[in-house]
Amino acid sequence: MPTLHPRTALSAESVFARISRLAAQHGAVNLGQGFPSGAPPAFLLEAARQAVGTQDQYTAPIGLSSLREAVGHSLGADPTDVLITCGATEAMLVLAQSLYGPRAGDERDEVIAFEPVFDIYAPQAELAGARFVGAALRLDQGGWSLDLEALRSAITPRTRAIIVNTPHNPTGLILTAFELGWVAELARQHDLWLIADEVYDELYYERHGTHSPPAPLRSLAPERTFTVGSAGKRLDATGWRVGWILTPPGLAPSVAGLHQWTTFCAPAPLQAAVAQALVAAAGNGFYDELRRSYGARMRRLASGLSELGFGVFRPAGTYFLTARLPGMDGERLLTEGGVATIPLSAFYRTCPAPAGVLRFAFCKSEAEIEEALRRLEAYLGAT
Repeated sequence: MPTLHPRTALSAESVFARISRLAAQHGAVNLGQGFPSGAPPAFLLEAARQAVGTQDQYTAPIGLSSLREAVGHSLGADPTDVLITCGATEAMLVLAQSLYGPRAGDERDEVIAFEPVFDIYAPQAELAGARFVGAALRLDQGGWSLDLEALRSAITPRTRAIIVNTPHNPTGLILTAFELGWVAELARQHDLWLIADEVYDELYYERHGTHSPPAPLRSLAPERTFTVGSAGKRLDATGWRVGWILTPPGLAPSVAGLHQWTTFCAPAPLQAAVAQALVAAAGNGFYDELRRSYGARMRRLASGLSELGFGVFRPAGTYFLTARLPGMDGERLLTEGGVATIPLSAFYRTCPAPAGVLRFAFCKSEAEIEEALRRLEAYLGAT
């Protein structure tokens, strides 16, 4: 009987799927997996209704021209450098396959990302035949920050790329212009690719009254930066699976050539709907309202957790916050307390994880956040 290839060991259930499954099983308030609990905006749904029946066949692997133009305009870039993918996860996989892999003999390229790290980066590096290397972020009483020396020391002669996730999942950290400039210069010194995972680019809050320019890392190193974005995150519709890659000048056709061997193209009617919706969102105040609404929910959750004794590290962006309570067990909190979170240890691959830290998703309704705080209070009072 033939056996499966060892790479299938990477196919274990993700922590997000597992926590959502357990939350449903135990009737827990799900502040674990990061999907909004409300409906997408009405203008997006109307755009989808208009697209179905008029844009239903394959597009080119590089994507629908109207969507490439909308993305290019939103990022201040040439649409010819834009490639449309089936969500940002596929975008990252296509880049992993395009930029790094095995070398001669037993050597492998290395790719660096900041830990705690979004869970897809390491398995995708392994699938590409490369090795994942973590560079730990610093956590102290003031919150999360980039450890520049940890990043510098992680680079070896085998390093091929650095993944820069800002705004950062799971911490909500937004890198400053100085930090991004430092990373760009480091990439030049070592001749590295830069992958800017900026799927939360429109979700930024306090301490950043105005966010950095569109595709900020690309503006510093356009010749070596690939920027990844997500309509699902921008438009509050995570299941739509429409993403994009903004490539260095002239490289989009080559990356699209590899994309054709994965999913060939993203769903055509959703591409058409997103193209229309991105134009609408840029002019109707949608992003401002999204930040206002999520910012209010973030502050309510943060204040409630602080009142319960958590040390809260307020995010500058994304829809996640991290909080620490010594001795807190996320598994027991879910099964006994009825609140689902993600233990931060799930986001570490090579570096030691800080104890007692949980990630909370606040892209949920006000009622869900209030119920979660009520259950947390009851659980902590009973333990």
